[in-house]
Amino acid sequence: MKKVKHSISELNKHLFWDCTQEAHDWEQHAKFIVKRVLQYGLINDWKIALNVYGVQRIALEAMKIRNLDPVTLNFISTISNTNIEHYTCYIERQSHPTLWNS
Repeated sequence: MKKVKHSISELNKHLFWDCTQEAHDWEQHAKFIVKRVLQYGLINDWKIALNVYGVQRIALEAMKIRNLDPVTLNFISTISNTNIEHYTCYIERQSHPTLWNS
């Protein structure tokens, strides 16, 4: 897949509601950007992230995130064909089970 050069400003503003969008760099802040796109992004944000990083890089960054919701975790695990047990958020969730909503 040919990577296309995109600007951070092409992502929706609501992804950066608590910080300055222009202060982020695709490479330096990859984990942060991937987390925001996976959790709060629209389909256009997903397409941009996919063009910039590719599915495998998105999955690698998502594996480092400690708090992905189950739907997002299953989505990225399925689309990247990776094992759910490799994700930090899955491991953390298993370490701290709750008595309710389980």
